[in-house]
Amino acid sequence: MPRNTRTPHDAVHHPLFARAYAKLSPVADRRAGVAAHRRELLDGLSGRVIEIGAGNGLNFSYYPGTVSEVVAIEPERLLRRLAVEAAVRAEVPVDVVPGVAEALPVKSEAYDAAVASLVLCSVRDVRRALAELRRVLRPGGELRFFEHGLAQGRGQATVQRALDRTVWPALFGGCHTARDPLAEIEAAGFELGPYRRLRVPAGRVPSPASPCVLGVARRPLESDGR
Repeated sequence: MPRNTRTPHDAVHHPLFARAYAKLSPVADRRAGVAAHRRELLDGLSGRVIEIGAGNGLNFSYYPGTVSEVVAIEPERLLRRLAVEAAVRAEVPVDVVPGVAEALPVKSEAYDAAVASLVLCSVRDVRRALAELRRVLRPGGELRFFEHGLAQGRGQATVQRALDRTVWPALFGGCHTARDPLAEIEAAGFELGPYRRLRVPAGRVPSPASPCVLGVARRPLESDGR
């Protein structure tokens, strides 16, 4: 059954960060190799897809022609407007919708795949957001993820946690550097598939947001009641 998920259009409002992100994210795609990771993330998808935190729509041009529809959720007003412009240029149908990941305004088990791309760092409730993705995926559906998160080294992880308690979320639109996307995805009831760890950008001095994971998880075929 669909839920009552009406959400104010400006439930997330970070105008300064949104303007900065709109300018800098295309540069990161070109210079830091992010574009190649987006292409790998979306390769081979088909059917109906939901993407959370679509931002300014940089993923849209990489969806393959086998995708019949993309519903792209974006809560921030400026980024959503830019995503709408990007959707017009996309080669597959993309519908940009206001909403938040924790309360997706769509029916259960309606999608063949879900995409989380550099967004779990900034959602207000990671577990609720992943539970919503699990709800809207059909049994056996894929979750494609490309996320930054907790470093494996103790020293860098300590720095990340300190930044998350102080300045980082305020400066970067609610972003947190020390979340553990792999652990959260498993805890939400997904079955982890192939994934790899990477650093973005590669070959340079790492930032607190450099450690990343890119991979696939699935909603189990048999429901466990969650």
